[in-house]
Amino acid sequence: MQFIDQAEINVEGGKGGDGIVAFRREKYVPAGGPSGGNGGKGGSVYLIATQHLQTLLDFKYDRRFKAEDGGRGGPNNCTGANGSDRLIQIPCGTMVYDATTNELLADLTEPGQTFCAAQGGKGGLGNQHFLSNRNRAPEYALPGLPGEQRLLRLELKLLAEVGIIGLPNAGKSTLIAAISAARPKIADYPFTTLVPNLGVVRKPDGDGIVFADIPGLIEGAHQGVGLGHDFLRHIERTRLLLHLIDATSSDPIANYHTIQQELLAYDKGLTERPQILALNKIDAVDPTMDVEAIAFLLEAKSHAPVFLISAVTRTGLEPLLQKIWQFLEKDQP
Repeated sequence: MQFIDQAEINVEGGKGGDGIVAFRREKYVPAGGPSGGNGGKGGSVYLIATQHLQTLLDFKYDRRFKAEDGGRGGPNNCTGANGSDRLIQIPCGTMVYDATTNELLADLTEPGQTFCAAQGGKGGLGNQHFLSNRNRAPEYALPGLPGEQRLLRLELKLLAEVGIIGLPNAGKSTLIAAISAARPKIADYPFTTLVPNLGVVRKPDGDGIVFADIPGLIEGAHQGVGLGHDFLRHIERTRLLLHLIDATSSDPIANYHTIQQELLAYDKGLTERPQILALNKIDAVDPTMDVEAIAFLLEAKSHAPVFLISAVTRTGLEPLLQKIWQFLEKDQP
């Protein structure tokens, strides 16, 4: 399945039904008077958040959504039928913008949250509405009003409590595969992960926490370099960042600073987000390398806890997860 996290759609409410001109015609009822009914209201377009969708793929080709028009009024003061509403399901975590003004209209994060994207038009008035002492036989009615039209931009920001970040090939996909049931593509070359991966990690009490594996950032990502710039938005909602660093790289300290600079340049307050650091691949480091000394330097620079782990051998994962559970319990929203 393709991961699509941005889309533009056209939404249009249904046109209101026209009112009609009619007069009462019944035997033994002289001068029956006007009896033209009002038109029905046009249907509206609603966006509804659902847990059953994880991407905006449905809107890649189908981009125009129109509600049903209202029915025309009828004789004998009958009001036309209201048009049916158009209900559009979107993934939880979708932000809805007016594509013309760039105004944020709605942020749908909870299942069942609803936003009226385009109101239906009002029905026109039939001639019975214009009956008065001065005009006993009005011969005019009003047409229905057109429905609201909008060009909307949808942006999906994944709902995850922990975001796993790091340079390409730091082992993020291997880690999420080791601690959850997610099965992302894993290979020994950079940019293996092309889309964010979600994994649910079970806590000891049985509750599930969503982790997001964000594709590798590189220097200049905030300016559009590499893949990470496309997915930085997905860590804006996270409560905690797990920064994974390749312990086998030539300069793990420099790798740490590269990611921090990208978070700072992207802004959105990401550098202020709590972080836990993990030096990964300790099973493959050069025996002459003092990984504990590197961890000590990282802790001093980041003022964040640093763990030594190996996602492949699952070494050190339990203490790391315990720290994450402690933080999330302490920092309840």
